Amino acid sequence: MWLKAVLIALVVMLLLAVAAVWLGGRGWRSETSQLVDRLLAERSAQSATYSETELAELPAPVVRYFRKVLRPGQPIVRRARITWAGEFNMGKPGRDNWRPFTAVQDYVPAAPGFVWDARIAMMPGMPVLVRDAYLDGSGRMQGAVFGLISVVDSQGTPTLASGALQRYLGEAAWFPTALLPSQGVTWTAIDDTRALATLTGGGTTVSLEFRFNEEGMNVAVFTPERFYDDGTNPPVARPWQARSLRFAEHAGMIVADEAVVEWLLPDGVFAYWRGRPVKIEVE
Repeated sequence: MWLKAVLIALVVMLLLAVAAVWLGGRGWRSETSQLVDRLLAERSAQSATYSETELAELPAPVVRYFRKVLRPGQPIVRRARITWAGEFNMGKPGRDNWRPFTAVQDYVPAAPGFVWDARIAMMPGMPVLVRDAYLDGSGRMQGAVFGLISVVDSQGTPTLASGALQRYLGEAAWFPTALLPSQGVTWTAIDDTRALATLTGGGTTVSLEFRFNEEGMNVAVFTPERFYDDGTNPPVARPWQARSLRFAEHAGMIVADEAVVEWLLPDGVFAYWRGRPVKIEVE
């Protein structure tokens, strides 16, 4: 009898755990959906198309870039949704721990803003749900095991806002009409292969250096100062870059088909994200 009682108790505990995980995931998805709805409410009400007249005053490498990746009459992206797949480094410099992830990310250039909803496989059967966002001029970062057990929950700080808007500006290269002057981006010449892109969102202004090859493709974005948080010390500004490894056409635009993102730390390069767009949908 005691064995039967133990088995029943184990089954009940298992069912309760499964129910808790299901409810946690459902609650997480509901919160993400609410954030996405708020973001989408900011998208432009009018449709527009790209014209090369926008390029008249831009630096030479930026002109080559837009002529390479866009076609005349290209619809201006009002909303983009990217399905991602790749690996996230959950380790530390010198101790890599690459874990697979999938994610869906919504962007609205008119905001500007994004909501990134990811699932990182920490170990078999144990996903960590991660949500980053830049919304209403504020950055936020949340992570929870099974969507239930919080491991990070930060929002509203100037550091988060700056980092999130920098992220948006760099990732806008996956829907490059968002980098046009008509979409709020200001370009400043550096030299024949580099230009500085500046964007303001809410009360935050950020800049990134875009680097181009001879063909006009954007091969990297870089900033000497993005706040690096190692989880133990106060965030400190460190050099940061994202590199495009190959290119392909998505949604009628030529964009990176694979990329890696890295911190340039005093003791070496720390790559922490590598991935590719599985699907890019635009409105």
